[in-house]
Amino acid sequence: MVAAASHQALSQRRAQLAGPAGVKGLVSNLRTLAIAVFASLGGFVYGYNQGMFGQILNMSSFSNTVHPESISDTTTRGLVTAILELGAWIGVLVNGVMADTLGRQQATVSGVFVFLVGVIVQACAKNVDYIFAGRFVTGIGVGVLSMIVPLYNAELAPAELRGSLVSLQQLAICFGILISYWIGYGTNYIGGTGSTQSNAAWLIPICLQIAPAIILAVGILFMPPSPRWLMVQGREDECLAVIARLRGLPSSSELVQLEYLEVKAQDRFEKETSLAKFPQYHTPGRMNKIKLGYHEYLSLLTNRSLLKRVMVAVFIMVFQQWSGINAILYYAAFIFKDLGISSNTTSLLAGGVGGILLFLATIPAVLYIDQLGRKPVLITGAIGMGVCHLVVAGLDGAYNTSWKQHAAAGWVAVVFVWLYQMNFGYSWGPGAWVLVAEVFPLGVRAKAVSIGASSNWLNNFAIALATPKMVEKMGYGTFIFFGAMCFIGAAFIYFAVPETKNLTLEEMDEVFGDEAGNAIEDRNRLLHIYTDLGLIGSETPIEKVENVEFEAK
Repeated sequence: MVAAASHQALSQRRAQLAGPAGVKGLVSNLRTLAIAVFASLGGFVYGYNQGMFGQILNMSSFSNTVHPESISDTTTRGLVTAILELGAWIGVLVNGVMADTLGRQQATVSGVFVFLVGVIVQACAKNVDYIFAGRFVTGIGVGVLSMIVPLYNAELAPAELRGSLVSLQQLAICFGILISYWIGYGTNYIGGTGSTQSNAAWLIPICLQIAPAIILAVGILFMPPSPRWLMVQGREDECLAVIARLRGLPSSSELVQLEYLEVKAQDRFEKETSLAKFPQYHTPGRMNKIKLGYHEYLSLLTNRSLLKRVMVAVFIMVFQQWSGINAILYYAAFIFKDLGISSNTTSLLAGGVGGILLFLATIPAVLYIDQLGRKPVLITGAIGMGVCHLVVAGLDGAYNTSWKQHAAAGWVAVVFVWLYQMNFGYSWGPGAWVLVAEVFPLGVRAKAVSIGASSNWLNNFAIALATPKMVEKMGYGTFIFFGAMCFIGAAFIYFAVPETKNLTLEEMDEVFGDEAGNAIEDRNRLLHIYTDLGLIGSETPIEKVENVEFEAK
């Protein structure tokens, strides 16, 4: 309890010194806003790519280029879409090593480079093999960016802005999806919408990805290195200077010193925890480093409390993906056609409206998820999505052979697809990622979050591969299946996931049932480090600097 009281006092002092939070904080600090903008470009690229391919897959000029017979069967169509997710899974797995070895900036540039190679291969496509290869390579880059950019962004942001930045990343993903739909809708007219359609109709949406990716790669080089990475590399003076420059304050100010010492404390905690648990592998040698990494991953499965958290991270992504969101995003044009929207142009338009609604529905999550809590938002969203799926299933079951005679019913089904996207936008879109990012203790957070992210991409791969065949074989049963998964997801959140908003590390250990052993040892170690660095244990742990002004620099 002494540790908890000390950390509470430290948090209160930080809150007194900190600037405004949320959107106001981003606007009032131009440096932090620039970080958010560049980080969101990574999300934008990811979201744009996610929505774009489903648009061009339905274009006649694209089919003619890769030869219609090569993508006419549902299995091939699913694989040509899903191959990107398989590449992204690999990108996520190599991301941790790359980020620590090269640094956050260079890892971002490397991810963009790989992404661009994949885009160029796709743009030069002569047959479907080019698309397979290009999308796989692009996926590796997408996987790197989907992890490295939010990580870099979070490590540069002050504590009071970190939650907003996580949600802004998801908002940018939705914005990328929105833009991809409307670009696809517009370019679909180039040369006509039938057999005379120009190759520019699908080449332009593919090639437009290059611009934001290059801006991200160039812009990130003008941003400061991550203070967290600098500390890990032993470059403590540079770490302090970067924090001071980011906050627009002298390095001697109490706020800068407080943040610097907390970064230093976290670094010491992780290194000392690893040394205490695996002393035999902390001697020089490449094999010892490999063995250390292996045993740190293994601890996620052998420690009961950590295993519970891993299961939460893995299954939260299982239910997020099998709620059907990416089935809608990848194959919206095909699904809307199956619901009676026979014109390709109209089905693309319907997808564009859904993209707008998904984007707008994500905005409340940025503003209110910390106030409402994770569980109520996720449960409400899951039930809403499930109801929408069942309504669409009922309409499709009743009218799938007579949509032309019941056009109004087809549009009602489309409206409920839109409502489904809105329910996802305010709940499982941002909520799943926020939950995964906050349930793990400091010592294993990076490795554990990578496991959660890999679950996202593996299930994303499975859903993209399976959806065309499911729609072909199951018809309206596809929506019943997705609806059932939504309801099971709501039950999983209610019974298996504790509420995690505003919990400290000590409280997080408690709600996951780890009251002894490693948890107590870790808390005592952290308390010792904080006391040793002067962060807690005295009335004035850091030299006070009076009249600190917070100005947007």
